Amino acid sequence: MANPKPNRIGCPEFREHLRKVDRRAFLRAGMLGATGLCLSDVLRAEALAKQAGKPTDELKSVIILWMRGGPSQHETWDPKPDAPAEYRGSFGSMKTNVPGVHLCDLLPKSAAMMDKWAIVRSLHHKDAGHSAGDQHCFTGYPNQGDPNQNTRPSVGSIVAKQLQHENPSLPAYVMIPRQVPGTDSAYLGPAYKPFETLADPANDGPFNVPLFQVPRGLTVDRMGSRRALLGEIDRMRRATDKSGMMDAVDKFHARAWDIVTSDAARNAFDLDQESRETRERYGFMPAYKAPTPDRCGVPAWSQRFLLARRLVEAGVRLVTVDCRWWDTHVKGYETMRDGFLPRWDTAYTALLQDLEDRGLMDKVMVLAWGEFGRTPRVNKTGGRDHYPNVFSAALAGGGIEGGRVVGSSDSKGAFPKDNPIRPQDVLATVYRHLGVNIDAHYEDNSGRPIRVLPDGDVVSELF
Repeated sequence: MANPKPNRIGCPEFREHLRKVDRRAFLRAGMLGATGLCLSDVLRAEALAKQAGKPTDELKSVIILWMRGGPSQHETWDPKPDAPAEYRGSFGSMKTNVPGVHLCDLLPKSAAMMDKWAIVRSLHHKDAGHSAGDQHCFTGYPNQGDPNQNTRPSVGSIVAKQLQHENPSLPAYVMIPRQVPGTDSAYLGPAYKPFETLADPANDGPFNVPLFQVPRGLTVDRMGSRRALLGEIDRMRRATDKSGMMDAVDKFHARAWDIVTSDAARNAFDLDQESRETRERYGFMPAYKAPTPDRCGVPAWSQRFLLARRLVEAGVRLVTVDCRWWDTHVKGYETMRDGFLPRWDTAYTALLQDLEDRGLMDKVMVLAWGEFGRTPRVNKTGGRDHYPNVFSAALAGGGIEGGRVVGSSDSKGAFPKDNPIRPQDVLATVYRHLGVNIDAHYEDNSGRPIRVLPDGDVVSELF
């Protein structure tokens, strides 16, 4: 039979041909390196884990909506309408569909479905820097050293360590669009870094994850010549390998291939499969240019929420969505009123409704929070500054009872009034939902065993 004409890898006929090509030779031909994809690193430490996956409908997942910068508790989920003006701020409060629970009056859609989600109003810790707060909330450990570098593994990396083997066709841990401080794998190594989409569904135009793209010009003929050469190299390497390491390498390379070429992965990341009606429900607002000169505009991260839903529905275990930048030092009222709050209200409620309509609320837990809150007193520029002494979080799904309010802050929103909750408690709640063993220990770079969480109790009042 004559050789097929060279086809570019993006063509359906060529992809079908690839399925018949030896996976080991293809990977060693540099396919993944050519694309910039290092999924073998992401999967390396799971090389010898059991290969049998679980049915997708049995897998529980978490979406973290990371409100980086620190959303003001006063202007979101814990308004203080009776406080003096310098604490109360410019916005009012409104009733929700749950008696006795009030929200900022710029969140009407959230208020109308308060019975679907819950609030924790008494969170607190001691790290007032952005990256230090990131570390605390993503790892459960106070920051040590450079706050931009993880010294402890993130919640997502722990999830990948313990749960990746349950669904080998998809990465267990995904960041949309890319890592932020606190989200790295630390001493667990590169195997447990997040899979970054890099492409941003918030941008205009088609959404294409570059890790699934292949350079132009790669053809069957070019692959064939590489395959022959590398086959000889492979035989020589195996002749000297007495440790079995080559077999282990083959296994994690094969799993990297499974993810890159699987229909499950390609379909999960294909946002264009969603109808325009669904995408518009999440919001297509143009980027709002924040009045603070040293901050970028508010991205249209509503489409990131929709991608997160697609991923957890497909079986990704933990998706973190970057929802920055809630750092409202200057003209905070204008920023919240004209940018963040309307967009948040639309996208957040669309996500919860979508999960419910698809029967995913028990399977998927949604955690929305930032690294801290904002100062109770408004500053001279009309904004609020960093404040870890009390802040709020919103949680839904995963068995959480909607309409619950856990803990409270004092009359000025300055300190927890009752039932203080720590980031470790929130992470313990997330881990329990996923089935992660928080008593497990992993050795750090000095060989010392470190527990998944230093401490922390499930926030039982949410259930």
